[in-house]
Amino acid sequence: MKKIILLLFFIPLVSFAHWGKTGHRVIGEIAAMNLTPEATAAVKDLLEGRSIARIGTWADEIRSNPDYNKYTTWHYVNLPLDKKYEEVEHKGDNVVKAINLCIEGLKNEASTQEEKAFYLKYLIHCLADLHQPLHAGRTEDKGGNSIYLKYFGRKTNLHRVWDTNIIEDYGMSYTELAQNLMGRNNDPVTIGTAEDWANESHQEVAKIYSEIEEGQNLGYLYNYNNLPLVKDKLYKAGIRLAAVLNDIFKA
Repeated sequence: MKKIILLLFFIPLVSFAHWGKTGHRVIGEIAAMNLTPEATAAVKDLLEGRSIARIGTWADEIRSNPDYNKYTTWHYVNLPLDKKYEEVEHKGDNVVKAINLCIEGLKNEASTQEEKAFYLKYLIHCLADLHQPLHAGRTEDKGGNSIYLKYFGRKTNLHRVWDTNIIEDYGMSYTELAQNLMGRNNDPVTIGTAEDWANESHQEVAKIYSEIEEGQNLGYLYNYNNLPLVKDKLYKAGIRLAAVLNDIFKA
């Protein structure tokens, strides 16, 4: 009697949250193109030669390690739609606090090389996350993660649409999209603070919520209407990340 051998393939569950790979890498690439020589050298040293674009997803990739569970809330901030960041009492950690902590840690001369590398990797990631509007969304729907709908007939959720679907369906590699945004966008970017970026994203997310319904099937028209904002946020995040790093590592 022949033996039947069953092969079990374990497929990891991949989270596409937090701008996805392409979004993070676009932001990192734009930042790298706008660094001063001093900042470029300091970043290269702390990242041991790895690029900002490639390290941008590190904070997502290590989330399967339980040692990093305490940093889960560093990726977002939840706010009522009618409140600004400074109008809400924030009891736990959030992405705004994380960004400020990382900046302080990188500027602190007492920080070790290992600590500075940690702060830099999280700063790169968290600053990018905060520019995805749904990372400043509502608590009750987990920033759109529990608003289920379809995207060109595929089951997804609102958060993932903004993190990944719109960018991936645009069809450009991260280097192509970064070059495209740098070549097309000459508007000056107000740098501001992490609190400012949270309020900016939160203002935008209110409009996003108002234009969506549970179970809706999104397609070309949704992309057409919202791709300009996605591009704008990617570009601003890259420019602001460069400005922050240039300030930290100025001669």
